[in-house]
Amino acid sequence: MKNIPITKQALVLRTDFSDDAGWESLCAAIQQPVGEFRAYVDFLSDSQYDGLTPEKLLTLIDPNSNHTFIFVVDRTALSHPEHPILVIDLFVELGREFRVIPSEMWGIENNLSIANADFADFADAVDPDGIFRGFPELM
Repeated sequence: MKNIPITKQALVLRTDFSDDAGWESLCAAIQQPVGEFRAYVDFLSDSQYDGLTPEKLLTLIDPNSNHTFIFVVDRTALSHPEHPILVIDLFVELGREFRVIPSEMWGIENNLSIANADFADFADAVDPDGIFRGFPELM
């Protein structure tokens, strides 16, 4: 299996190929603006990564990559009703992970891409089921 390619923007990697329509629908949801915000990502759908585990993925990250995180569309993301995408830390706590619903990806991508927030800021704010659905509203 070849290394994960270096991309210009944050990467969304497909690792489940059981539902092409689901993948296309999820890509559209990720690209959907939320107000004035959107996630700036590149999508990679290459069947050689079918079934790739997070552990194996970590061994395929190019040492020259400047990405500090990666989004993964796996079986859970395609089959769960909320389509929570896996987010994996590639920088501080290598391999730490959590899930995010598509409508909240923009905040993670925007803030982590410019180092405005840390991976832990989002990972520590997940709901009890491990899914980030946004920060609580301030009163």
